[in-house]
Amino acid sequence: MSKEKHKDQEHLNANDELETESTMKDDEKEQTDIKDEEGDIENLSNSEHLLELKIKELQDQYLRTHADFENVKKRLEKEKAQALEYANQNLLRDILPVADTLDKALESANSLENGEKVAEGLNLTISNLLKILNKYGVELIDASNGFDPNLHDAIMQVKNQEKEDGQIEQVLQKGYKYKERVLRPAMVSIVKN
Repeated sequence: MSKEKHKDQEHLNANDELETESTMKDDEKEQTDIKDEEGDIENLSNSEHLLELKIKELQDQYLRTHADFENVKKRLEKEKAQALEYANQNLLRDILPVADTLDKALESANSLENGEKVAEGLNLTISNLLKILNKYGVELIDASNGFDPNLHDAIMQVKNQEKEDGQIEQVLQKGYKYKERVLRPAMVSIVKN
């Protein structure tokens, strides 16, 4: 029986060794699993941080794009308002030669002996035309304040000892403004002594 006991003892010892070995492997596996989980947690933390950075970057990009869109929208609305405000500009510019022709006809009528009635009719017509133009924002450019290159075109220079250099001597063709824009600059001669 002692052999059987001894065999049983050896068998028990072998079982104990296997259990110990198995327990050690389980412990190693648990430690490896814990390390893997810690690595996974660290990777998740890094991934989460990278995702947060990407979200912030995309939010910033969205805000910039939205601001650009709003700026373009405002600019287009402003351009549209200006286009509507100055829509009549070309039509009004085309009417100006008619006013010039009427002025020339008035000069001719005034030079005639019996042209008073014709001159009176032309004056009335010119006056009505200017009232209509003023109604729509067209104004005559004033030439009495001196030469302004933004409002006047100097097409010739004349000598006149009574005036200073740069002053307007004569208006050769009237100029007109439409609101804040020059429809046609006044053609003038300026003094150059």
